Amino acid sequence: MAEYKKIFMPMSGDCTTALQDAIDAAAAAGVPLELGTGEHRSGALRLPSGLDLRLGEGAVLRFMPEYEAYLANHVEVTAEDSNTAMMLATNASGIRIHGSGRIEAPGSDFITGRLDDMGTHIPAKQRPRVLVMQGCTDVVLEGFSIHASPMWTIHLVDCRRVRVEGVSVDNDREMPNTDGIVIDTCEDVLVRGCKIATADDGVVLKTSQRADGRALGRCRNIIVEKSSIESRSCALKIGTETHGDIENIRFVDCEVERSNRAIGIFSRDGGHIRNVVFRRIRLEARETPDGFWGSGEAITVNVVDRRRAERPAGRVEAIVFEDIEGSMEGAVNLVADGRAGIGNVRLTRVWIHQVDGPLRGHRYDMRPTHFDLTPSADAAGRANAWVKDADGKVIGLVAYPGGMPSLFSSNVENLVLEDVRFDRPSPLPAGWNADAIVIRENEPSVWS
Repeated sequence: MAEYKKIFMPMSGDCTTALQDAIDAAAAAGVPLELGTGEHRSGALRLPSGLDLRLGEGAVLRFMPEYEAYLANHVEVTAEDSNTAMMLATNASGIRIHGSGRIEAPGSDFITGRLDDMGTHIPAKQRPRVLVMQGCTDVVLEGFSIHASPMWTIHLVDCRRVRVEGVSVDNDREMPNTDGIVIDTCEDVLVRGCKIATADDGVVLKTSQRADGRALGRCRNIIVEKSSIESRSCALKIGTETHGDIENIRFVDCEVERSNRAIGIFSRDGGHIRNVVFRRIRLEARETPDGFWGSGEAITVNVVDRRRAERPAGRVEAIVFEDIEGSMEGAVNLVADGRAGIGNVRLTRVWIHQVDGPLRGHRYDMRPTHFDLTPSADAAGRANAWVKDADGKVIGLVAYPGGMPSLFSSNVENLVLEDVRFDRPSPLPAGWNADAIVIRENEPSVWS
């Protein structure tokens, strides 16, 4: 017997009210709602419990370009001065969004200019996220694609039991803050078989704070596997928002292509990060202009007290990098600023081909620091991104002492290197360290 479903066909003009009514009715009746072939132009949509929304073949859900169209969709977590979403579910359960159709976001309408020297667009002050699930359980996102997000693309916040599978994200490669999948204070999440290409972080885990400054909670039991990521920032990332603990994390069998940082862990806000495994990752790490954090690193782990007076950064420990191979234009760097904030790190069968990048940066990047929180009125910069000093240099980009090695470690306890190989050019380019591996201990604080 054929499955019963409702089909919502395209309308001329704004279909927000009609589509919202169809969504509510289908969820209440317990039947799937399919968007038919063609374009559906909409403003803010709210997703109720029990919704089975199918983006049919050839269906395009196109969102409006005005920020004001989304004010009714209030997101608990404010990011980049924004707290709205095009699609929002709050405290809902049993939602499924799937199908081969696509969501077209109005990313280009939130560009106000360009910074040629930084390699980024200038974003509008306020930008909506595309899809936010907050406080939800038993969610499935599967098969559809999202294009041109102006801000975070998929934001899962305080959710339990979520599967994201076969989803594609394709964003402007110069638009800041267009993270692909943000897993924020969640438990029991599986991301599998996704393809993400974006300017900012690809798949990122974090623990944000509430409006009153308290941590939302912890992030744990997350698996990211068999996915392909392209990012001009960090492809597979933990942090930088780390107000709560992050633990029991697995990144497995992923491909990182044409990215700035391939793998990154960043502790800033007091939550501890522990029991994390990156296994069987193929990577390609390339330098990008200074508007993006990083400098062509295959692996970065760093700890900086962003708000020392309020709460020191949490410790990073029990971290494994295993069966990692590929190429990089920067180096592997593991840096705890001024204290032993990193411990029990193991690299096993890490084989990296190191080449000199076209920008020849030869630097490691400690951003974000407290300097980036609120740039002074007379300083060039963008809050939570970058700020320049009186000499016009970006604060937080640091030249490797003695030149660029292949691996730089500072203030790391119990670092274990097993079958770690770096293929370096011969002769070494100018600005490279003669030593492939540089390990420093008891270094003083600079950035905290």
